[in-house]
Amino acid sequence: MATKMTMTQEGYDEKQKHLQYLRTTKRNEIIERIKDARSQGDLSENAEYSAAREEQENNEREIAELEAILKNATIMNTPIRTDCVAFGSTVTIYDDIMQLEEVYTLRGSTEADTRNNIISVDSPLGVALFGKKVGDSVTVNTPNGGSYTVVIRKIQ
Repeated sequence: MATKMTMTQEGYDEKQKHLQYLRTTKRNEIIERIKDARSQGDLSENAEYSAAREEQENNEREIAELEAILKNATIMNTPIRTDCVAFGSTVTIYDDIMQLEEVYTLRGSTEADTRNNIISVDSPLGVALFGKKVGDSVTVNTPNGGSYTVVIRKIQ
């Protein structure tokens, strides 16, 4: 039995759009590169052909992964409430020691994107924040056995 993946409607739509791109545009681009490489002759020593075939395999693997994620997706409605941190919340936190304020959005693990401050509700920070309220001091346990504390300043 496949594991259900919890995600927002926005995340689901983004993955659907990316899947469509991989199935059409990218797949066709790779096919063209393979055709061009084949026309150059001996395939056994053709680096362009080997690279295009490898890219094709990677593309097909990514397509299969996205199809599985989308097939097993459970769409979670984002919260209307702002009284506590929930799935889909955008949370502003402050770290006294680092003197740093950060804003994170909590989503499902398949939507996590740390470059854009989107974290999984299953991540150490996500677990620590979940269910907490503005003003709460939250201890985050890190995978290496350490911990740090942040204060919730705002929930959107």
